[in-house]
Amino acid sequence: MTTITVAKGDGIGPEIMNATLKIILAAGARIEIEEIEIGEKVYLSGHTSGISDESWDTIRRNKIFLKAPITTPQGGGYKSLNVSTRKFLGLYANVRPCASFYPFIQTKHPVMDIVIVRENEEDLYAGIEHQQTDEVVQCLKLISRPGCEKIIRYAFEYAKQQNRKKVTCFTKDNIMKQTDGLFHQVFNEIAAEYPEIQNEHWIIDIGAAKMADTPELFDVVVMPNLYGDVLSDIAAQLTGSVGLAGSANIGEECAMFEAIHGSAPLIAGQNVANPSGLIQAAIMMLNHIGQNKVAEKVHNAWLKTLEDGIHTADIFKEGVSKQKVGTQEFAQAVVLNLGKKPSVLKSVQHLNNYTLNLPKYRRRAKAKKVLDGVDLFVHWNGTDANELAARLQRLEINGIQLNVITNRGIKVWPDGFKETFCTDHWRCRFRPQQSLEISKIDIATLLTRAIEEDIDVIKTENLYSFDGKVAYSLAQGQ
Repeated sequence: MTTITVAKGDGIGPEIMNATLKIILAAGARIEIEEIEIGEKVYLSGHTSGISDESWDTIRRNKIFLKAPITTPQGGGYKSLNVSTRKFLGLYANVRPCASFYPFIQTKHPVMDIVIVRENEEDLYAGIEHQQTDEVVQCLKLISRPGCEKIIRYAFEYAKQQNRKKVTCFTKDNIMKQTDGLFHQVFNEIAAEYPEIQNEHWIIDIGAAKMADTPELFDVVVMPNLYGDVLSDIAAQLTGSVGLAGSANIGEECAMFEAIHGSAPLIAGQNVANPSGLIQAAIMMLNHIGQNKVAEKVHNAWLKTLEDGIHTADIFKEGVSKQKVGTQEFAQAVVLNLGKKPSVLKSVQHLNNYTLNLPKYRRRAKAKKVLDGVDLFVHWNGTDANELAARLQRLEINGIQLNVITNRGIKVWPDGFKETFCTDHWRCRFRPQQSLEISKIDIATLLTRAIEEDIDVIKTENLYSFDGKVAYSLAQGQ
């Protein structure tokens, strides 16, 4: 018997959770349930996180969390509880299977069976944003080696365990050479440890186009957080409906299982929602806690129900579907099919769970870190980069000189183009002349002189080399 935490959420959440629990309990799931309340009511009661301390204690004690969709109120500084939960509990791997159920669910891609493994803790989802000038805001994209190694190794171990043949990596490292470049680099390193599994890398834009056009080319796809969020929804929709997909959020100690869709408040309480996404999440949960036979029983009954043409409104299609049913009626149909298997769709066997024996991350030897220069980011309302350069050159000290000015990444000094549009946000790079060095005291002196010259420096970024390798981007056009 396994005690799990359950949250029924908002909108259609209570309906689809009740339907899901009815099915898995009827199938013989050996679980005890501790229910907590999260989401909109908790947000509006004064908890800006959407969850109370007592509920956190329950989740952390039980380790297994089955969650229905929630509503995050707009504005007011409310943070996404989904993101917070993944990060607080270290749920670094988001696993989203997306398969077609043709001909019973209409799709343009009858042959499709993809598992998207999405990094779950970092990237732009760190949510670190600042307004820096009147015209420019920034969002920090954070990619770490531990984050890359954990998610990429998970993808290969998952493929190995589930007898998958290929792992594909999507990044945009032709543009983001440091962040996405690290993800791609680590992918190549880890892929070399699994010679029995095919591997490939696609730039995210053409990779996404290929997935939308010929998804049968892909098997397991691993990618950073934002790309994984977008592409997993696209992949789910390609199968016929986002409402069919569930996801597992896996960490070293805890796991959370949820449908990938939202709370759909416009149809709440009408008994029309499709519970399939949460049913799929519950199947993944049963696998994770070692109740594989129960998971298999539920999965095959669900497939048989689809095959019987008993469909909710979102997937109902005249000529294919046989009976349009509501949420609870669909759940009852699945219960009646427990113990049965589909005859056209491929029945499933759940031999393995989602708990993989992964090695702990081991920190590498410390690199030799050398300070090469500094970028001063300046708020200035002028438009002529030459004028700004003349002011900045008055800051130069000890052979440390203004090297380049960029605006939104493109070089505007020296030798900028008059056609380049500039905002009020300027990156101004100072580097020492050859054979000279720069120190943090020099940087402090530059900032002091900027104050004296009435130059508004809004942030700085130190420029480093690690083991002799430049670890910062050049200006576009430099």
